[in-house]
Amino acid sequence: MHPMLNTAIKAARRGATIINRASFDLDRIDITEKQHNDYVSDVDKSAEAAIIEVLSSAYPSHAFLAEESGESANLNPNSEFVWIIDPLDGTTNFLHGFPQYCVSIALQQAGVITQAVIFDPTRNELFAATKGAGAFLNDKRIRVTKRDKLADSLIGTGFPFRNATDIDNYIPMFKAMSGKCQGLRRPGSAALDLAYVGMGRLDGFFEKGLKPWDIAAGSLIVTESGGITGTFSGESDYLFKGDVISANPKVFAQMVNILKPFA
Repeated sequence: MHPMLNTAIKAARRGATIINRASFDLDRIDITEKQHNDYVSDVDKSAEAAIIEVLSSAYPSHAFLAEESGESANLNPNSEFVWIIDPLDGTTNFLHGFPQYCVSIALQQAGVITQAVIFDPTRNELFAATKGAGAFLNDKRIRVTKRDKLADSLIGTGFPFRNATDIDNYIPMFKAMSGKCQGLRRPGSAALDLAYVGMGRLDGFFEKGLKPWDIAAGSLIVTESGGITGTFSGESDYLFKGDVISANPKVFAQMVNILKPFA
């Protein structure tokens, strides 16, 4: 295993320990609304601090792009190594005790994602990938599904939750996709949805308006499992655009056909 991946796993487990401890006493968590329906808790912040502490003590010169603390002071366009972190993807699920959330950590090296870890503490499932070396769930190699028809596919999505305009734009997209696949699911953690595409629990996934920390780790896990991630037009510049389709190659092409008009 790559030493940087090993450190990322250690960091993810450290963050998950804080999340697990807090999950037994949800009533005592201090919650702030960042914007309408977008919450952050002291658990997100503590988990992020613990993750950054593990990574920065191992790699003091590396930069960070993390959901709660934003860009680290030393993050500049010339930073070769940037850790992209979501300490708790699925905060709303977590705050309700709905067991679908995860820690997501990725390393971007010279603009390319090279290491990825997604850890689901409720199921003790650790998804990990190193560029060029495959993707794994708890040390077992994973692959995307071989399903070749969208009509037979189970597709994950995320719908907008911050404002009404976004949901109005989403509904025609939902309608177009739900008529063409076997089922649509909205579990509430984009990072985990991507990991599920990588291991074949979903045949594909799409969402608009995601942030780099939602996408970074999951996109490498999908690629290393034989899948494709792209924008709604099928392009590869999704990380900072935030409009994402991820699926096995055959289903990906069919999803692009349906979603391209919404790009």
